[in-house]
Parts: sequence; C-alpha cells; structure tokens
Amino acid sequence: MTSSEPRFCFPPPPQHSLAIAGTETRFPVRAIYCVGRNYREHAREMGAPVDGAPCFFMKPAHALLSDSSRIPYPPATSDFQHEVELVIALGSGGRRIPPEEAMRCIFGYGIGLDLTRRDLQAQLKKQSQPWELSKSFTGSAACSALVPAGAESIHRVPHRIRLIVNGSLRQEGQSDQMIWPMATLLSELSRYEELAAGDLLFTGTPAGVGPLAVGDRGFAELVGSCRLDFEVVPGPA
Repeated sequence: MTSSEPRFCFPPPPQHSLAIAGTETRFPVRAIYCVGRNYREHAREMGAPVDGAPCFFMKPAHALLSDSSRIPYPPATSDFQHEVELVIALGSGGRRIPPEEAMRCIFGYGIGLDLTRRDLQAQLKKQSQPWELSKSFTGSAACSALVPAGAESIHRVPHRIRLIVNGSLRQEGQSDQMIWPMATLLSELSRYEELAAGDLLFTGTPAGVGPLAVGDRGFAELVGSCRLDFEVVPGPA
C-alpha cells in the first residue's frame, strides 16, 4: 500500500508563524500583502500621487522576522529605511468580500516594519523595472506578536502607531488618517486575490520614513496593545 503523504526530494522549509499574545498557540503565516501610499503625508514625502486605487505588493513568507529583535542590515544598499505599519492578520478570507463584511475576517492586529532598500527602489523605478528586490528580501517584514481582535485593548480606535529610534520619535500616525480604511483595503484586495486564514496585510506607513544603521535600537508600537523592540545588526557579507 502506498502512502498518501507526499514524498519530497528534500525536507520542506519550516512554517513561518507569529506569536499570539497571551497564549502559546502560534499564527501560521500563508502570505504577506502590503499597501503603499496609504497616508497622504507619506505619499507627498515620496512624491507620489494620492488618488486612484490602492497600490498592493507582496513579500514572501520568508521575509518575515518574528520572535527576534535583531534586524539584519541587508546587502546591496546604503539607504536601508524603516516604515512602521499597522498589521492585520486574517482568520478567514474569500473573494470579492464586501466592505461591510471585511472586518469579520480579521483574527488580530500587530505592529510591523516594512523595511526597504530605498536607493535600490529609486534606481529600479527610474529604469521602469519591478522593485521587488527593494521590498521583498529576506528579513524585510518585521512583526510583533499578534493581539487577537477580541482582546479588550484592541478596541481602542483609531489605532495609533509610532516608531522610536535611538530614543527619538521617527514616525507617528493613526488608522483614521489612512486614505483607504482597513475594510476597503481587504475588500479591494479580495478582487484580485482569494484571501485566506494566515494572510497578513501591512496597511501602509505615515510620514517620517528614514534610514536605519547598524547599531540603531528602538521600538515600534501599536499604542496600548503591542510592541516590537529591535536592534539593527550586521547582515550577510
């Protein structure tokens, strides 16, 4: 009798996951979606338009940094930048989700850093090339433990996010400043992709993005709910 279990030519990679605050259970990560230019002041500081539809892009699951406060400085850049973001974790999904039903899909929230090779991004844009290499590299998506949506503290809306680096405030914003609110983002994204439990959505960054250097220390915070402490360390040679 043959086994129904697949036989792989080498061991499959480990399942990427996030801690869930207050429990030993973990959240398995399926896909990482991101949205750009979702705060007007950040769009302006980047010289980007603020109208039209949301700009979505993806990061691979192996881009996730979890259970570690060490952010490796990536190769092929001299302008490594931070973008603090509210992260949505989905417990269910679907296609063409109506905005009025989208919030029911949310399992919980976290605070994350969308890390960017800014100089490489600018270079690729000038060449009219896709800029995945500037956004989707290993270690480019740091995220805190998740706070379940049913937790009392998470109902403090609007959600306030901030980033402190070396004792100084770098970024601060609130979810009610988003151009496209969370329900709109999930509904719009589900027009293009079938969303599912295990998906993460980084919801965009407020103004104040800037460089990180080896030795920098700080924390990102979803105020009143969760925090991500970090240190930038040397990356691969």
